[in-house]
Amino acid sequence: MDDNDQERHQPLLTTYYENCPGCQIDLSKETNPRIPFKLLFYVWVIVLCAALPISSLFPFLYFMIRDFHVAKREEDIGYYAGYVGSAYMFGRALTSVLWGAIADRYGRKPVIIFGIITLIIFNTLFGLSTSFWMAISMRFFLGSLSGILGPMRAYASEVCRKEYQALGMSIISTSWGIGLVIGPALGGFLAQETLHNHKGSDKECNESNSNQRAEMCEGKSLVSEESLLKNWPLMSSIIAYCVFQLHDMAYAELFSLWAVSPRKNGGLSYSTADVGEVLAISGFGLLLFQLFLYPLVERNLGPVMVSRIGAVLTIPLLSSYPFIAMLEGLNLTLLIDCASVLKNVLCVSITTGLFLLQNRAVAQKQRGAANGISMCAMSLFKAIGPAAGGFIFSWAQKRQDAFFLPGDQIVFFILNIVEVIGLLMTFRPFLALPSNNIS
Repeated sequence: MDDNDQERHQPLLTTYYENCPGCQIDLSKETNPRIPFKLLFYVWVIVLCAALPISSLFPFLYFMIRDFHVAKREEDIGYYAGYVGSAYMFGRALTSVLWGAIADRYGRKPVIIFGIITLIIFNTLFGLSTSFWMAISMRFFLGSLSGILGPMRAYASEVCRKEYQALGMSIISTSWGIGLVIGPALGGFLAQETLHNHKGSDKECNESNSNQRAEMCEGKSLVSEESLLKNWPLMSSIIAYCVFQLHDMAYAELFSLWAVSPRKNGGLSYSTADVGEVLAISGFGLLLFQLFLYPLVERNLGPVMVSRIGAVLTIPLLSSYPFIAMLEGLNLTLLIDCASVLKNVLCVSITTGLFLLQNRAVAQKQRGAANGISMCAMSLFKAIGPAAGGFIFSWAQKRQDAFFLPGDQIVFFILNIVEVIGLLMTFRPFLALPSNNIS
């Protein structure tokens, strides 16, 4: 064993305070070199619960807007659906930095518990909505008061030793991705059940003259947002991540709207149950990929290269969707299932590496605020996604006989433009890797 290995395995001569949660986590990492499966399971469950409501509305949103009678024409339904889809992300964009700062100041647990409670309340009220404006309001409150994901991303990184941080971020992105496909699946299958038918730790931290000991007392000083905004490895990965999330959120809404729209308008004439079946298969395929293939691929190629390959493969895949819509019967079922599985696999592969880069770009005491900034920026982009997607979808349905990219071809062409922009942002000089990046 060389000197570096001896230094890595020798316990640090550090004082751990009994009443400090951060100290207890650091002590656990110091004395237990194994993967914290129990804690990561908690992370997986909570993130899954947070992700389910985000996109569960998409399979039945078309019919929900139709039954609200706010759209004067069938072609205008996508326009109004976009606003309902965006309300959640707009609310989250307004409060994500605040929730991150609160998580750094008072700990991750209070923010997570409050977020789960508000998620249950306002998602239930959204399901009971009797008008267009009530639906928008409930989605807005759901987004603004449920600040779960940012603190969970910080927590997943903090409970893992450095060699397992990639696994922690993979758990986050996998659970999130599965939630985003299971959510619409549940919404599709269940649509006809819906409306239409550390005390004293501050003192301990202050008494410590050791910078290392101060860092272990978790989240007891507000970070400087200015210094984070000047952290280009953090900001460049956040911006690239936001562009991909804009694309993915727009796709999530457009896919469901496109699938349930009539064939005369370029859609598949699917029912909500049909959409739910496609997305359920996608979720199962995604789970298998993340469990058995992604770790091997990431270990050999690195997270950044995986993101680039995922973006490149997404472009021809989306270009094939309008031609898949020309098929019928078993051929249509098989191809749309395979395409949906592949699209969701590529989506999660792209975002997992960017999660890891963001958390490695900042120190632990800034991680909550950094993830808050990430969530704020991402939510702004995701708020744009459904609104823009709904507008583009309505516009596309009115140009079925256009000479250039008729009908839904223009929808997937625009999605590909956004994907190309995200791809370019994964290269230097735009993307700056953290100094301790392993890829």
